[in-house]
Amino acid sequence: MAESSRDYSFWVKIATRASVSVALILIIAKGTAWWLTGSASMLASLTDSSLDTLASLFTFFAVRYALVPADKEHRHGHGKAEALAAFIQSILIFISAILLIIHSLQQWSAAETVQRVDAGIYVSILAIVLTSVLVTLQHKAIQNTSSAAIAADKLHYTSDLLLNSAVIVALALSAWNLWWADSVIAIGIAVYLLWNAVQIARGSLHTLLDRELPDDERQLIIKTIRETAGVQGFHGLRTRSAGPTRFISCHIELEDHLTLKQAHDIADDTEHRLQDLFESTDVLVHMDPQSIIMDATTPSPTGSPRLNINRP
Repeated sequence: MAESSRDYSFWVKIATRASVSVALILIIAKGTAWWLTGSASMLASLTDSSLDTLASLFTFFAVRYALVPADKEHRHGHGKAEALAAFIQSILIFISAILLIIHSLQQWSAAETVQRVDAGIYVSILAIVLTSVLVTLQHKAIQNTSSAAIAADKLHYTSDLLLNSAVIVALALSAWNLWWADSVIAIGIAVYLLWNAVQIARGSLHTLLDRELPDDERQLIIKTIRETAGVQGFHGLRTRSAGPTRFISCHIELEDHLTLKQAHDIADDTEHRLQDLFESTDVLVHMDPQSIIMDATTPSPTGSPRLNINRP
């Protein structure tokens, strides 16, 4: 587990540092290109990169806070800081998209033309190369950490690849005197950013509101509990995630005649099996004797669903 924590820390630090560095480089390059071209689509790209920098800075500090071990005030750790950073990112992206639509409509109505198309295209190509390298690194980091904040960061940097490609198309069409193309494509980019913002917000809110783990992971957990020797049934299964850690709690039903030591061993085995399912897992198992378990069709005292296992 200590080795896993070191790997997590290594990957999130590498990914967040690279994200901030790329965003700062692109702000300078795109700011220059917009000043030379006056292009709405280049402004769209510049706005997105500026927000990328803010979002990357949020992620940079959030994942470091999320790495802080659990303490007296935060018994479950600080993992939700990642989801909070992702939610803030979604708000920034949403606002930028709305402002971009307004600017593009103004430019369209004014029938403004684009200058120095070549400068805008060169900068967009540079952005595609740098962003491709960053997304590849982020993908590797997500594979090793399952970080929600880095996943959100990767989502809008992936959209940047489409955005920068669209900017090149817009600039090329503008060079052919299709002056309206720049504004139309910029609006299309803004709509795509709005869609991304909604997706990021939805995922982060699920974590902040303690949504259950995905169905495939829950089914794997249920299968593991069922296959644990000595477990006659279970109920009250609850799951959630925070940062890289999954939290699992449940009540297992055991035969009445077992000694405390035997019951403890079965519970301990259940916990170890569940902990082995995922990279970082916090498991809490409560033991109940079968004789006090109510009928399966009767709601439990907490109102949680009850699942029983029929064994031969």
